[in-house]
Amino acid sequence: MSDLSLDAPVNTYRSRANPPRFNFLRFKKITEIGIKSIYSHGLRSLLTVLGIVIGVAAVIAMLAVSEGASFEAQQQFRDLGATNILVKSVKPVEIEQNSNQGFGPPQAVVYGLTNADIRTIRESIPGVTNVISSRIVKKNIWNLGRSMNTDVVGTTVDYPISRNYNLRSGRFFSQAEVRDHANVVVLSDEVARQLFPIDNPLGQSIRIDSDYYNIVGIMESEGFSNLGQNQAGSSNSAPSRIFLPITSSRSRFGETTTRQTAGGMESETVELHEAIIQVTDQDTVIEIGEVIEQILARRHGKVDYSVEVPLALLRQAEESALRDSIVTGAIAGISLLVGGIGIMNIMLASVTERTREIGIRRALGAKKKDIITQFLIEAVILSGVGGLIGVFLGIIIPFAISLFWGMTTIVTPLAPILAFSISALIGVIFGIYPSMRAADMDPVEALRHE
Repeated sequence: MSDLSLDAPVNTYRSRANPPRFNFLRFKKITEIGIKSIYSHGLRSLLTVLGIVIGVAAVIAMLAVSEGASFEAQQQFRDLGATNILVKSVKPVEIEQNSNQGFGPPQAVVYGLTNADIRTIRESIPGVTNVISSRIVKKNIWNLGRSMNTDVVGTTVDYPISRNYNLRSGRFFSQAEVRDHANVVVLSDEVARQLFPIDNPLGQSIRIDSDYYNIVGIMESEGFSNLGQNQAGSSNSAPSRIFLPITSSRSRFGETTTRQTAGGMESETVELHEAIIQVTDQDTVIEIGEVIEQILARRHGKVDYSVEVPLALLRQAEESALRDSIVTGAIAGISLLVGGIGIMNIMLASVTERTREIGIRRALGAKKKDIITQFLIEAVILSGVGGLIGVFLGIIIPFAISLFWGMTTIVTPLAPILAFSISALIGVIFGIYPSMRAADMDPVEALRHE
């Protein structure tokens, strides 16, 4: 008796110090029951899973498309250089309106950047290391019987480096050729393919007006930015471009160009169409851009110029991309929410259908936590399987979009992880109420249910 009385407090102490551990076999049995219940209603479970599948796939695919579009937009600004400032000539609106009226003989309108503007910027702003000026005119170019209308860009030797353009073959013209007003030209890939579909263009010549130019290089097909319109009337992204020394452009074509319009002939005088200003320090690019705007505002009576700072535009694009990703993810997340509501709806219907089963299990000794665990497991399995299938489709869909439509899509590692985690969390959140409702049933009333 004394031994039993001594042992009793000890056993009580041990039971309090060592609470019941997790019963793996019990959990395994409950899981098997949940899986069996899901399989017994296969079609209904499949339709429930589809909501999560579509939601997860939509989140990943939409984020991939948004990320790809953002990357392309930001890459265009990166190609212009983080330490570059792009200044362009812009025809004022009032000049455009007057020239479209077509009254009287054609008079050359004068606007845009001048060589004096560039000298002032170079000499008055510390930190400016180089200025690459360009003139752009529209011309018909010829190779025997083949011809095409294209942009003729007169520029300096540093132009391809400043714009991250690469040569496919040959070379760019040299400083000596710029100094000597040489008749040399570098073709874009599209021009080379159209004028020389069979032959190698290097070493051959093309005709512009009455002059012939020796081809010394071919640019790669990619490497053209599409930021806005140049003042020759074509896009900077136009792949049909050729490049020659700016001195040759001035001496051969002059500064005044004339073209046929709907209202008659139109003449305009522009010394420079654009200038790339390179600075030493990236931290001062935005400030120097503001100073350039102030200088041009003092020197020009009208706003016939634009100043673009790629670094500032890049930062704006990054901020815009973040906002777009948040909005895109939120919109796609609505479908996940709808899928979660579907899970709750199905689980509530399942609770109603299985009222007698729940009553029998409770009568045989199942606890409330066992019932809660069973229905939570079913909800998590539905959402988890749907999440895995959705992740797979969400990765395949962007790949198909890139393959068949040529769009850039980027699936970041975070997107599938985030989408799957949300789907699993939805299974828990939307499974809590049905499981609590099942556990709160009165066993006696449940057994009476027919």
